[in-house]
Amino acid sequence: MKPGNEADKVYLQHMLECIARIAEYAGGDEQRFRESRLIQDAVVRNLQTLAESSQRLSEPIKAGEPQIPWRAISGFRNILVHDYLGIDVSAIWQVVAVELAPLQAALVRMADTLSRRG
Repeated sequence: MKPGNEADKVYLQHMLECIARIAEYAGGDEQRFRESRLIQDAVVRNLQTLAESSQRLSEPIKAGEPQIPWRAISGFRNILVHDYLGIDVSAIWQVVAVELAPLQAALVRMADTLSRRG
């Protein structure tokens, strides 16, 4: 196995774990999310971690899923980290409710591809 493949596997697994945590914390309940700063903080932290891990994926692995907006994910991470006071809760919920499922599916495909390569 190539060393890059091993690193990609680690980052993909980490990203999938972040998505699972976000789903656990948010529970698909927008009202609960909006009313709880604790949940918002937990979700935002995991989005930061997920986006940071996405920046560490190799370019060849990301090229296999060109429909994923990798640059936008990176930019989103920068907003979360550097403009914390300006975070829009509605935008965060949009990411949680709409954007994470397709990303999760792509990450699973990517992990499966790496596993098949050995």
